[in-house]
This record gives sequence, structure tokens and C-alpha cells, in this order.
Amino acid sequence: MNFKMAIKLALKGIVGNKMRTFLTMLGIIIGVSAVIILVSVVQGTTESVTENIESMGTNLLTVSIRGRGAASSLTYDEVKELANKDGVDGAAPIVNGNVTAKYETKTMDVSLEGADENYQSVRNHKVQRGRFVLPLDIEYRQKIIVIGSEVVKELFGSEDPMGKIVQLDGLNFTVVGVLEEKGSSMGGSNDEKILMPITTAQRFLKSEGIRSVYIQAESPELVNSVNVQVEQYLLKKFKNDDNAYNIFNQSEMLSTVNQVTQSMALMLGGIAAISLLVGGIGIMNIMLVTVTERTREIGIRKAIGARRKDILSQFLIESAVISGMGGIMGVLVGIGGNKLLTLAVGMNTKTTFSVLLLALSFSLVVGMFFGIYPANKASKLKPVDALRFE
Repeated sequence: MNFKMAIKLALKGIVGNKMRTFLTMLGIIIGVSAVIILVSVVQGTTESVTENIESMGTNLLTVSIRGRGAASSLTYDEVKELANKDGVDGAAPIVNGNVTAKYETKTMDVSLEGADENYQSVRNHKVQRGRFVLPLDIEYRQKIIVIGSEVVKELFGSEDPMGKIVQLDGLNFTVVGVLEEKGSSMGGSNDEKILMPITTAQRFLKSEGIRSVYIQAESPELVNSVNVQVEQYLLKKFKNDDNAYNIFNQSEMLSTVNQVTQSMALMLGGIAAISLLVGGIGIMNIMLVTVTERTREIGIRKAIGARRKDILSQFLIESAVISGMGGIMGVLVGIGGNKLLTLAVGMNTKTTFSVLLLALSFSLVVGMFFGIYPANKASKLKPVDALRFE
């Protein structure tokens, strides 16, 4: 018996018992769709977290100085020294605080950051309109500000903010730029902030020292090397007191996130795969019933010349067709479930071809594995005994 004929006989058996076949496939459908949905949710979450971290800037080290006073902070010149280290692409010092911004009758509490011209590239911020902070603004302590999109909406509405005067805690500052909308990150909203020259901010916030610096390495491979150089510099600066500072390595954070999410994907995929195994047991059960129902048919086929391998292949193919059809339906349900989660709940899911192929392949393997015993039992039936079966 050729493969084409075996497929026809398998489909005939499936069509002859539609409801029973569907219920048998249901376990496979649920298992495949569960694997796809759960793994896609984990991959989508991983992608969202990674994008969130990378939105802060790429190849990034964040240096935080602890304590109070000039002895527990960096000067602007010391930050420039860090920027000149081997493998460093840029260093952006930050002075921050909270202020009340007012334009005409509208006010809002907003985060204020003093920055220099390197902030734009190191922190991956772009200007939507106008310009960013320039070296001349820092040198002459210009009273200019660059504002986030949420500040524009809150204070100006549909009005163009460029060139307008905004009061920060009662002092006037001129708007020279608007940042592109960026959303939120681990540090809070990136759009609900105001930037000004760092020298102006130091005087405005009465904070001479710098306690936060973002350092960007030239490439991911150089992040650890730069980390070592920065740590050596700070140890020397603070006389071997490693409690005086903290260095946050973005690469280590991304690596940890990837490891955790990969473990979660394996765990959730394994849990979902259990239902596939249950579906495989259902296939084995129904194939044993099918062998019993078709015992006389098997006897007749053997009596007219069918070999053992013909009977074995026929039932194995029937099992594979059931699990394959269930797998295909499960893939469709999984894709639909992911789209529903995205549209209805707003959850980020990432459906990859590799996950679909893996789930479908696993369903076929399960179907074949659990079909071996019933197929082997059918092939071992003796023609005489099969023909006598009632």
C-alpha cells in the first residue's frame, strides 16, 4: 500500500467519526495553542523590557554618587576626565530636582534635569522642534530650557511653545526646544521633564556637585572594560571607599533579563506541553478503540495479501494525520489568541516562526509516538483470529 492510499484511508476513518476525531484532536489543539500563546507572551514581554532598558541609551553605565557635600560628588571637569577614558563614547552628567512650572495660568510639578550637549546622544533623546542645549549655553549659564511632550500638552495645549517664557519656581526661562515623545522607562516618564544647561541647573538648584553621570561605551564589547576603568577612577577619587558610589551596568541588566525570561519561556512552554502529552494519550486511546472496531477489516486485508508493515504504516499515518490536523488548528488558535491579547488587553506578544514550527513538530511527534502501540497491536493480529472476531 502506497503513502497516498494510506492518507486516503486515514481521512476516510476521520470523516466517518467526525465528533470523536474532533474531541481526540482537542487535547492537541489546546496544547499547541497554549505553547504558542505562553511562549509568545514571554518573548513579547522580553522585547518590551529590553526596549525599555535600551530607551535609556545603549552600552550604558550609570554612575550614582552617594553621600552629601562636595567630597561626595564629582566636578564637571572630573566628568570630562571620565569621558576621555579608552572605549568611552560619551559621558553625560546630570543634576536633577523637582520644580513647579508655570505658563500664564497653567502650572504643573515636573522633573528638572541639568544636562550638557552629550545628554542627547548618550541618553538617546532627540529634539522634535527647536534645538538642544549647546556648549555656549553651559559656558554662559543661559536661562533656556528644552521641554518634554507631556509638559507641552499640560502647559501649552495646542499652542506653539517655541520662544515662550516659562516660570520655574518663579524664575523666567525661555523654551528653545521640544523633545520627541519617548514614553516611560524604569526611571519614570521621559516626556514629563524639563532640561536646562547643567551650569544653570547647578546654580538654580543650589547643587554644585554632580552625583549622576551616564557613560556610554563605544560598543557592547567594551562596556565591561569601561566599567573597570570607571571603577578604578572612582576608587582613587573616594580613597578606596566602594560604598561612596554605585555603577549600574546596563549590559548585565539585559543579560539577567534575558536569562530570567528564557527560563520562564522554558517553564511555561513545558507546562503547556503537558497538555500535548495528555492529547497524545487521547490519540492512543482512540486508536486502540479504532483497532478493536476494525479487527475484521484488518483480518480481511491480511488475508488478501496485506503485509504487517502495511497495517502498521496505515495506523501510524492515521495517528499522524489526527495529530497533524490538531497541530495546524492549534497554530491557528494560538495566532488568533495572541492577536486577541494584543487588541483586547494591550499585551505585547511576539509570535515567531520558530515557535510555530516547534509546536507543530512536537504535536506530530506526540501523535506518532502514542500511535505506535495501537499500530503495532493492529499489525500483529493474525488473519484467522481477526476474521473470527465479532
